[in-house]
Amino acid sequence: MPQANDAAAALLDEYADLYVMTGGDPFRARVYGKAARAISAYPRDISELTPAELLKITGVGKSIAGKIAEITATGSFAELDDLRADIPDGVRQLTQIPALGPRRALQLYQELQISSPEQLRDAIAAGQLNDLKGFGSKSAEKLLRGIDLLESAGQRVLLNVAAETAARVIEVVERVPGCQRIAAAGSLRRASESIGDVDVLAAAEDSGPLMTALTSMPESAEIIGSGPTKTSIRTSAGLQVDLRVVGLDVWGAALQYFTGSQAHNVRVREIAVRRKLKLSEYGLFDVESGHLICSETEEEVYARLDMQWIPPTLREDTGEVEAALRHELPPVVTDADVRGDLHSHTNLTDGQASLEEMVAAARERYEYYAITDHAPNLVMQRMTDEKMLTQREQVRRLGERLASDGGRPLVLLHGTELNIGPDGSVDWPPEFLAGFDICVASVHSHFDQPRSEMTRRFVRACENPHVNIIGHPLTRKIGRRPPVDVDLAELYRACAETGTALEVNAHPARLDLPSAHIRAARDAGVKFAIDTDAHSLRDLTYLQYGVATAQRGWLTPEDVITTWPLARLGQFLRKA
Repeated sequence: MPQANDAAAALLDEYADLYVMTGGDPFRARVYGKAARAISAYPRDISELTPAELLKITGVGKSIAGKIAEITATGSFAELDDLRADIPDGVRQLTQIPALGPRRALQLYQELQISSPEQLRDAIAAGQLNDLKGFGSKSAEKLLRGIDLLESAGQRVLLNVAAETAARVIEVVERVPGCQRIAAAGSLRRASESIGDVDVLAAAEDSGPLMTALTSMPESAEIIGSGPTKTSIRTSAGLQVDLRVVGLDVWGAALQYFTGSQAHNVRVREIAVRRKLKLSEYGLFDVESGHLICSETEEEVYARLDMQWIPPTLREDTGEVEAALRHELPPVVTDADVRGDLHSHTNLTDGQASLEEMVAAARERYEYYAITDHAPNLVMQRMTDEKMLTQREQVRRLGERLASDGGRPLVLLHGTELNIGPDGSVDWPPEFLAGFDICVASVHSHFDQPRSEMTRRFVRACENPHVNIIGHPLTRKIGRRPPVDVDLAELYRACAETGTALEVNAHPARLDLPSAHIRAARDAGVKFAIDTDAHSLRDLTYLQYGVATAQRGWLTPEDVITTWPLARLGQFLRKA
């Protein structure tokens, strides 16, 4: 299930919002927000920490540590419950709308009696916000987009939350005697960018003990339905989990059936019908005789249909069936192909871990690793020339130590994440930028620029000879912030012409560039960097989601510069 860290961080964030909403000290609210970020990023499960260990987490003092202990014991804490009681549920629902802060939500309730996103949409349509202090036409447009995002997200969760939930279910169920195989299926196995419910498939002769294990989990808040082949629960976090149990002899057919999208499965079944075969979750059968042809492995099922085995992330009916019939599926990039990470942060800016801590964790994963803390135009990070030059020297000395200590080799690169200004300019003059090994450039503000201006902004950044990668190109945050309006074809053209890579940002809240756009960019000649944009040790584990997103875009190792040997990468970074 989602880690205790995430649950505690969400409650502390909620407390900070409600505290500000009721007129509390903003400074105290920021303390709670900072602690929430540190807890979410902390690599260990906080429910297992002693009080002394809790106090070692950045930003966690005695008061917050006490609240974490209370959360671990009861699922909430008294001060938060008191605030919740003081604020109508509808107002708290309003705070979930992107672009609407807690104080503005309370203002809408107090002055216009608005207590739901639906009522807010109606009030905007009626022009009721026009004369409201602090609101205007642009505010209304942003709020409408925020409501759309909230409604589209619905009860869906980010990919990592679903993956952690599935991992917890698998951990519990696979310990049951008689469980022969178990794996995630459905949209999670396909690595969709958000997940509505979690599908888990298991094999056993007797399904009863497996179903009992699922419904008996502490995280099981509600049993939606239970039977011999399928049991569904709702977790305490509100996420539905479906466990299906089949016989081991039909494992492959069932896994194929319960993984592909509906459109993919229809296409595969059509191919079976043309061959006078019938495909179901129980196997591939001869229509005339009813004879079972194969069912034990996915590979057998696809092979008997004269198809390549199709990676789960490609099973969306976007051309993979035709390619598999021609035996022309690309060898998509895998976790094992990735040699390095070119975008990460330390606590010099907004990261949660030190340079040494981030490098030690990266050393377990990569051959090369870039530190790219924020540049000075992101003012809240308080970067200066002196700080960056000092870090550059620290990176150099640390790299020398790594090269001589006999441990796993890791080449360190010193870079920065530049800010692409509204006019396409970036932090620092060319002579300063020339000292970096790598420069990632990203949009961090002015997200509402018109399409033509936003496009010129990106193109100018690509044309800068010191910019190597465009970070999280659409700037979206899934369910929280929409993508910017940019002419993607023109962006792809500029990237291909200038030798500038587009990032596939692996953070589950971003997954940007989205898989829906990756193939078009690849076809335009663009190269890609799969990066974690890590701000904590935990974030480094998110690489898998970037790789899965790249797979969904049909990328091969050749398309991804972070799979290349360092010498080849260096040539690319020189934009020669």
